Amino acid sequence: MIEIKVPELAESITEGTVASWLKQPGDHVEKGEAIVELETDKVNIEVPSDESGTLEEQLAGEGDTVQVGQVIARLSSGSAGGTAVATKTKTEAAAEAAPAPAETKTEEVGEAKKVERREEHVASPGKGPIATPAARKLARERGIDLSAVQTNDPIGRINVHDVSNHNATPAPKPEAPKAPAAAPQPVASGKDEERIKMTRRRQTIASRLVEVQQTAAMLTTFNEIDMTAVMALRKRRQEKFIKDNDVKLGFMSFFTKAAVAALKRMPYLNAEIQGNEIVLKKYYDIGIAVSAPDGLVVPVVREADRKNFGEIEKDIIHLADKARNNKLGLSDLTGGTFTITNGGVFGSLLSTPILNGPQVAILGMHTIQLRPIAIDAETIENRPMMYVALSYDHRIVDGREAVTFLKHIKDMIEDPEQLLFEA
Repeated sequence: MIEIKVPELAESITEGTVASWLKQPGDHVEKGEAIVELETDKVNIEVPSDESGTLEEQLAGEGDTVQVGQVIARLSSGSAGGTAVATKTKTEAAAEAAPAPAETKTEEVGEAKKVERREEHVASPGKGPIATPAARKLARERGIDLSAVQTNDPIGRINVHDVSNHNATPAPKPEAPKAPAAAPQPVASGKDEERIKMTRRRQTIASRLVEVQQTAAMLTTFNEIDMTAVMALRKRRQEKFIKDNDVKLGFMSFFTKAAVAALKRMPYLNAEIQGNEIVLKKYYDIGIAVSAPDGLVVPVVREADRKNFGEIEKDIIHLADKARNNKLGLSDLTGGTFTITNGGVFGSLLSTPILNGPQVAILGMHTIQLRPIAIDAETIENRPMMYVALSYDHRIVDGREAVTFLKHIKDMIEDPEQLLFEA
């Protein structure tokens, strides 16, 4: 029998939730084929089988929380059956060649071993029938007495399907003493409502955002950027950029390069607090917030300081596609040093982004909007303007550093040629 266990998920993740079973009892499973999908705090992981065989039982139901190393399914090995047949053939051949008395003795010993094996798996008096953990859980939920459940298992073991197919009415429970009247429940409004259980990832996002607001001294500073120069540069270079890189030149690569340059000048924004120490990161792994079907995720562009515009744009597109198709791995999401989020793609004019802990700063981009701007004392022009926001942890980042950082971003985007020398 092959055991399927919850694999190591990540250093900080010790449990997950069974999202869905991809194989059902009785299904054949090839080596390397996924059996179950687990949902963790960050990503969904498909658990493959290390061997070929038939799925015999599921030891956890969909929605159950499972720990790393826990056995969640068992498979019968296909090769094991072939070995048994071969062994039996040899035994039978030896028995046929032996004298009759010896043959009778062999049969008696074989029968004794069969009885002994059956006795090993039959529950002792007073201990109740044998059942899988998942079957016991389902029986408790439905109020079913396991001793009344019929099974076709050769050793008398009850599995989930036996319990599911049991139509007996729940055994009556003894009447408990009347408890004090419970507090009245809210009266339904009478309007259409729908209750949706939060996914594990959504619960994690919610708890971590609240945790950040409770533990960090978060503050936000704002500025606005004239996007005229960047938009003109993109228009001039777009055709050649696409030809050279097979991707479009977007705004994210400009802001990523500008952020790296500004972080080099203001290293405390590329840091982390650990106990009573400040850890200054000398590398630049920039997280790019992406809206995925199950919630916001922040995949990381590694070593952004060493990549050109084309490489950054390709990384962002690749990670965004993986996020939307639920294919991100844990390595795609861990270890970021600074985050950029672009609410402008949804039309946001202004916002105060929440820190992506344990990072101490996050840059928020917003929609580009034509606004009248005073060019000098006598001239006003309509310019494409973007509000930008920097939320930061005031415990280690002072206002002067935050404002200066955002000013560096503004200067480099308004004069993008600086990026050739700065980053």
